[in-house]
Amino acid sequence: MYYLGIDLGGSNIAVGLFDDAGKKVLSKSTKTLHDRTFEEIVSDMAQLCQKIIVETKISIDEIKSIGIGTPGACDCEKGILLYACTFSFTNVNFREELQKYIDLPVYIENDANCAVLAEYFVGAAKGISDAVMITIGTGIGGGVIVDGKIMTGFNGIAAELGHFVIVKGGIKCGCGRAGCFESYASATAIIRMTKEFIESNPATGLLTYCDGDINNVSGKTIFDAAKLGDKDGEKLVEIYEDYLAEGIASLINIFQPEVFLVGGGVSKEGEYLLVPVRKIVSERTYMAKSDLIAQTRLVKAEMGNDAGMLGAAMLGKEFSRDA
Repeated sequence: MYYLGIDLGGSNIAVGLFDDAGKKVLSKSTKTLHDRTFEEIVSDMAQLCQKIIVETKISIDEIKSIGIGTPGACDCEKGILLYACTFSFTNVNFREELQKYIDLPVYIENDANCAVLAEYFVGAAKGISDAVMITIGTGIGGGVIVDGKIMTGFNGIAAELGHFVIVKGGIKCGCGRAGCFESYASATAIIRMTKEFIESNPATGLLTYCDGDINNVSGKTIFDAAKLGDKDGEKLVEIYEDYLAEGIASLINIFQPEVFLVGGGVSKEGEYLLVPVRKIVSERTYMAKSDLIAQTRLVKAEMGNDAGMLGAAMLGKEFSRDA
């Protein structure tokens, strides 16, 4: 059997067809244009699915289900997106709308939950029953697997791992609170921190790494600088690593997963980032120095850009396990 997975992002809609083993057969994408209506976006989803079906020449009878990973809060049982700050629409039924075009079972789940599900079925958490994942991009998303199941909470919005406070009274977060993990450890936070440093230190060489224009600062700027021995880059990377480790240590203390996965754009720094973060985390987690307690492994997520699509596709397997 095959599974279609849809990753609905703020910038792009990506659709992939995967086999039972999670191997991608074909994928396609288009711009989301997120200010459009719900119906227009679902129409594009359906068109991408149909194009994949036609091009692969796989019968619709061989496709078990369609899964949708979306930002925000979902009512998974009813197939409804309740709310996502990315979009203007609320309380919309993806299942009913998509089934107007394609007569297949449709499942919906938060996109970060889909990412950890991909890692659970195919990636770095395969065969592990307890795992936590953060995705570091514009914000910080999160997903938690407990006893082999996605943790959703009673209302479907559990595991908003970017929105617990690590600095009381700190920087204002988009969620309305101040001092959230996301405000200090997201790519957006790195960019803000870098720009603030450049503005306060006009003589810094960091501008060299963004073509002399502060508007070109990205989440990579300080890492690129640090790798070439720039002292300001090294200093900012150390500050960032400390914030990231602070949040990870707290999450490990709460969940004690067998594996903690770091995904998203910033995770592309790989071991250059994770080696020092592991060291800090090992100093801050509960019972970390005890030889009697097994310790959480901190690793880079493996599924990359396909995680959202693959995890959404695997919703068909996930919900069939619950049946």
